[in-house]
Amino acid sequence: MTVGVLDDIIAGVREDLAVREAATPLEVLQARVASVPASLDPMAAFRAPGLAMIAEVKRASPSKGALADIVDPAALASSYAAGGASAISVLTEKRRFGGSLDDLIAVRAAVDVPVLRKDFIVTDYQLWEARAAGADLALLIVAGLDDPTLAHLHALALELGLTPLVEVHTADEVRRALAVGASLVGVNNRNLQNLQVDLAQFESLVGLIPDGVVRVAESGILSPADARRVAEAGADVILVGEALVRHGDPQRAVADFIAAGEGLRA
Repeated sequence: MTVGVLDDIIAGVREDLAVREAATPLEVLQARVASVPASLDPMAAFRAPGLAMIAEVKRASPSKGALADIVDPAALASSYAAGGASAISVLTEKRRFGGSLDDLIAVRAAVDVPVLRKDFIVTDYQLWEARAAGADLALLIVAGLDDPTLAHLHALALELGLTPLVEVHTADEVRRALAVGASLVGVNNRNLQNLQVDLAQFESLVGLIPDGVVRVAESGILSPADARRVAEAGADVILVGEALVRHGDPQRAVADFIAAGEGLRA
């Protein structure tokens, strides 16, 4: 996505958010959060030996258009979990990705592993929404946030029991993520200027992420060979969507991707 596309997506997110805020005041969400079961901590699984996977429920993307007609996101997520996924990512952005919070709620009810709300989060309200829907993690995209907002949302996520996955694309964004204390950093291999994906992006940035911070490789991991490549470069976790939703046997696909990293992380 170019910066222009990112700005356009966020503008649409804010429009849709205003509709939801009008329908469900923040106080209602806060009351719901008070009765939601405690969140699940993904970090132990992410730090364990071997390559961990966040498997994604993803219907479409801005660069590829429609990917899969996912009639039952809960069933897909259950297949991912059965294949060994350590967490499930659910796209909840509607306009470009065809997702919804209803998808997240359905997935949360179907699996017993942590669930990530993957969206363009720019306000407190979205974090409260995520937790009220049962999310355990929330994505924060550094490119879409200024430093004070990034720091504020990172702190609020932790306060709500959400593990922030802080996404970066450049060396400066790695610096900004670390400055707010991110312990889970995802390197997106998609170039924000030309939409191209290159696994060398992860390889060029991973060395800037210190030991003790969990490193996630995102985008462009389309085969077990790709999974092994980023694992060899230092990935603790891979986030995979397109290759799984287009595979005829998602449970087997998850297992194969994870197996590709065997023996690389003690």
